Amino acid sequence: MDNKITFEEIFEQNERRIHFQIRKMNIRDPHNEYFQEGLVALWNAYETYQPDKGPMATYFNYTIRNRLIDRLRKENRYEENKKKAIHEELTIRFDGNHHSNQSKATIPLVQMDNFPIDNPDFWKQLKSQLTENQWKCVYYHIIEDMPYKEIAIMENTTVDAVKSWGQQVKQKLQNPQFHQKIHLEIPTKKQ
Repeated sequence: MDNKITFEEIFEQNERRIHFQIRKMNIRDPHNEYFQEGLVALWNAYETYQPDKGPMATYFNYTIRNRLIDRLRKENRYEENKKKAIHEELTIRFDGNHHSNQSKATIPLVQMDNFPIDNPDFWKQLKSQLTENQWKCVYYHIIEDMPYKEIAIMENTTVDAVKSWGQQVKQKLQNPQFHQKIHLEIPTKKQ
């Protein structure tokens, strides 16, 4: 007869161990995603445990903790990549919009390197200085990456109207007084 303890018994005895590791690492887990991760780690530890290698409790703690750390690292990499992608997209969108002077040289409207795009206060300040339609254009076209046509359909207007909202925003962003209103510091180029 096999005297092996079932996983259900192991789970009942060690469920608090998972919660302990989550709390110890200060992880917010409103949807129990980390608990599920810890549960999978507990299962893996149960399946691979070798009694001659050390105490079961130590092995469970080690396996659960490392699995949670791996999950945290993965989510942090995802968030960093997401921020980089947003920054690159905004850089492309704004640096691609130029106006030309009489000598046919193009001058960028705004250098995106100076925009604090990952600062929520910046977006709130910008929103407070735009009309509702101008903010819709910024939000949907720049942040949500929606084409003008989709925005026009959603807002029950024309594509030209949506483009006009965007043009108004670009004109505001060219104005140094507007930069002061939104607390945006654009360093001047030394000549």
